[in-house]
Amino acid sequence: MTISELVIRRPDDWHLHVRDGKAMAHAVAHSARQFARAVIMPNLVPPVVNAEQAAAYRQRILEVTPKDSGFTPLMTIYLTKNTSPEDIEAAVATGFVHGVKLYPAGATTHSDAGVRDIRDAYPALQAMQDLGLPLMVHGEVTDPEVDIFDREKVFIERILAPLIERFDRLKVVMEHITTAHAVDFVCSAPERVGATVTPQHILMNRNALFQGGLRPHHYCLPVLKREQHRAAIMEILASGHPRFFLGTDSAPHPKGGKESACGCAGIFSAPAAIEFYAEAFEAAGALHQLESFASLNGPAFYGYPVNEDFIRLERQDWTMTESFPFGDDTVIPLRAGETVHWRCVHD
Repeated sequence: MTISELVIRRPDDWHLHVRDGKAMAHAVAHSARQFARAVIMPNLVPPVVNAEQAAAYRQRILEVTPKDSGFTPLMTIYLTKNTSPEDIEAAVATGFVHGVKLYPAGATTHSDAGVRDIRDAYPALQAMQDLGLPLMVHGEVTDPEVDIFDREKVFIERILAPLIERFDRLKVVMEHITTAHAVDFVCSAPERVGATVTPQHILMNRNALFQGGLRPHHYCLPVLKREQHRAAIMEILASGHPRFFLGTDSAPHPKGGKESACGCAGIFSAPAAIEFYAEAFEAAGALHQLESFASLNGPAFYGYPVNEDFIRLERQDWTMTESFPFGDDTVIPLRAGETVHWRCVHD
């Protein structure tokens, strides 16, 4: 039987980029339309590396959040070799810093300040373990000898598996997973290890980068992978596994930054994020698992209450806007000018 309507608890986005400055208001508005909470990534220029900077960034977000949206930013700080146990203590004391993000240096947008040797971060990681502050991991090595399509697998083997063994009480989220290797790792890991999944990595495989020519707006990091990996991720989500949850990694860039000789990595999915997930779950015959993935698993993993309000998803074809304002520029969304098959409606 074809489902024409789905009512679920309001979801959360456990991995989001909203940028800063003039463009931020436009980015926040799209996410606030459908999500109640969002974990805000700290890779600005300069990065958000301590509690004071997180507080200032949070205030800037709150100032542009649409009134009555009920949207709450959950802040993070950026792990560097200089992050001290005192920085971790100060972050925890705020009550609004909910995690620390590990970017291997050079792995993605604005990651130059990231960690080059994980051993440099051991004191901070020990403090995080002691104080219960989660580590959020961009799981790729940056060794130039490792093929870009293998960087997640190698990161798990070289860095993540030993890290989880060494810090045996540290809560870890492997962000925006892209491979069957990551699925297998999380499933076999302790319950303190979870993972976020983006819409693009369950809707598309790497062929989408080259359909009809080079598609810069399908380029993200980690890059899209083979079909076997997309299928493996969708299969575990369809099973209802509780340690996989929604994290869009929506990452807006100005149109010119994407369509350039050296285009930026990032897919802007926020204008229809929950609708994209609905499409993927429906294609897998798993719409009945969407609410757990989008609205229940994340709060359970992080230890937060579920949201009390609901959204309604209606089966309705509509055409995604070609572009949206983005400060003084424009940003191209995922599926620009193309058909989306579900529409989100607040009850």
